[in-house]
Order: sequence, then structure tokens, then C-alpha cells
Amino acid sequence: MKISREVKIGLSGLVAIVLLFFTIKFLQGVSLFQRHDTYVIKFSNAKTLAKSSPVYADGYNVGIVSQIYYDYDHPGNGVVVHISVEHGMRVPVGTQAILDEAMLGGCTLNLLMGNNPMERLEVGDTIPSSDNFGLLAKAADFIPKLEFTLMKVDSLLTSLNMIATDPHLKQILANAEALTANLDRSSQGLNHLLEKDVPQMAQTFTKAGENITQLADKLNHLDLEGTMSRVDGTLNNVNKMTERLNTPDNTIGLLLNDTTLYSNLNQTVSGASALVEDLKAHPKRYVHFSVFGKKEAEK
Repeated sequence: MKISREVKIGLSGLVAIVLLFFTIKFLQGVSLFQRHDTYVIKFSNAKTLAKSSPVYADGYNVGIVSQIYYDYDHPGNGVVVHISVEHGMRVPVGTQAILDEAMLGGCTLNLLMGNNPMERLEVGDTIPSSDNFGLLAKAADFIPKLEFTLMKVDSLLTSLNMIATDPHLKQILANAEALTANLDRSSQGLNHLLEKDVPQMAQTFTKAGENITQLADKLNHLDLEGTMSRVDGTLNNVNKMTERLNTPDNTIGLLLNDTTLYSNLNQTVSGASALVEDLKAHPKRYVHFSVFGKKEAEK
């Protein structure tokens, strides 16, 4: 049977259309030869979420957004999103769906999986959503804090500007420079002391220690016991001599202890003193001179 040219063109066009359909689905991330489970999510704000956007479970790609539309029958309920995930995927009760907005645009749907090991959502059930956990939503919470921080930074910069324009700052810097110079000179003096004077002092102390050691050795070799014995003997002799001086049985003892001798000596000295005084007063009584050899008796 001969196929006409028109039939061939028609079959070629059909094959091309089928290939184009599979290519588009492949590019959208849809696998036509694999079963998928569908779940429903309702958002109050879709935040630029688009069809065929990837769906992540705790950051792992598990499916795509298969359908998204606005609920015209119930205005105010937001946007209805259908997601297709891998067949057999277990979605525990307590799972939440959030939309993470990218900084440069776009939106990602992320499933925060619950930890309920006993219960799970059935295929076609609605997964609860949350609009408050996105990255930009969290960043919005930081805006008031950021504004407060910027005010503090502005106040700090104003204070720094006032300090920088303070005329006393130059004087402070000059004083700091002088202090640094003094510290440098002190450091040089200390280095000189450590390099020259301290070694000399150490040598002096070493020699002094050696001299003390030699002196200690000489003291160790001295006959201290014999010396002390001789000192004790000398002290005993002194004690004996002192005792002899205190007794009247010897000449020196009599001189020191006999009061009669003291009285006699005192009387003798007193008589001699009286004689000298009388001699000075009446010298003619004791010495007679005559030019012609005549001697007259004193009347």
C-alpha cells in the first residue's frame, strides 16, 4: 500500500507535536512515566509563585507546582496551589508549607515536614500553610532593629566628628608623642642597663659571693673551740684579779680597801697643803738670807 505524501506530512507533524509536548514537560520537570501524588495548599498571598516551580521538603527537591489559580468562588481565601510530589512520599501530620522569597526575585515553595510518626496526610489532602517564615519576612522583622542601629551609628559618627574637630586633640596627640619619646628613651636606658650595668653588677655579686665563701671556709678552719677556751681562761684570771683587789690580804687590796690609809694620806695631803700656804705667807720663817752673814733671830 502506497502512503500518500499528505499522510506522511501529517504523521510527521503529529510526531513533532508529541515530541514537543514531552520536551516541554521534561523542561518543566514533569516525568510522564512516573506516578505522582497531588496535595493542595492554600496561600493568602502567592508571592510570585509560578506553575512548574520546584517544591522542596526541608530543602530537598521532591516535586513541582502542578497547578495554581485564584479561588474566584470564595474571594479573600487567597490562592490555591496543587503540588505533585513523588509517589509514596509520606507527608506527616503537622507539615507546613511556606514560601521563601529570593532576594533577586522569584519564590520557592518549601515543606517543613512534621515529626509525627503515627499519622500522615492522605493524597489530595490540604497541607496547612504559613506566611511568616519566609526569608524576607524575617528580614522585615529586623528593619526596626536596623533603623535603631543606624541611629546609634549616626550618633557615634557625630561624636567621633566632634572628637576629631576638638582643638585639644592636637595637644593630646602632642603629649602622647612626647610620652612615646620619653618611653623610648627610658627603654634605651633600660636596655643599656640590662646589657652593661647588670652584667657588671652580677660579676660583683659573684665575686662577693666567692669572698664570702672563702671567709666561711677560713672560719671553718679556725680553732674556735681553742680560742674560746683561751678567752675563758683570760676572763677567769681577770675575775681572780678582781677578787684579789677586793680583799685586804695584799698591797693593792690594802690600798683599795683600807680606809685608815686613805685617812692618813688625806691628812698628809692636807698638812702639805697647809705648809705650802704658810710658806707662801711667811717665807722668812723657813728661809733666812743675810748680805753680811749676820743672822738675826726672828722676833
